[in-house]
Amino acid sequence: MRARIIYVIFYCCLGSVLTAGLTWAQVYQSIGSPGAAGHLENAISVAGKYQNYIYGVVKKIGKDEIILDKTRFGNDQVFKLDHKTKYEDNGKRSMLGNFKVGDMVWIDAKIKKKTNDKIAKKVIKGVGPKTVSR
Repeated sequence: MRARIIYVIFYCCLGSVLTAGLTWAQVYQSIGSPGAAGHLENAISVAGKYQNYIYGVVKKIGKDEIILDKTRFGNDQVFKLDHKTKYEDNGKRSMLGNFKVGDMVWIDAKIKKKTNDKIAKKVIKGVGPKTVSR
């Protein structure tokens, strides 16, 4: 009986030491830490900020539309561009001419109810896996 009590106490102590070690092993990146997610912000806030955006790779860019490949809706998703569409590259304002085929982008889109077209409100480049992994 006494040996069982010693084993229980030993395993409880061992468990608490391992738990403390795992807690200390976790590293939290602060907003000021370089390389967290480029120079924008840390990875957790990037994920939350862009969770409702559509991610894809630019397949084709036209004057009034952009076609994305590899989105969650499948391949070749067409997004209409208009004069209200905003463009951002690495946290700075940009223009359509700075985007090229193969860029990984995030698009904030709305659906036009009558025509069922996807209208891009904002096109963002420079966040995501490419920037986070630096």
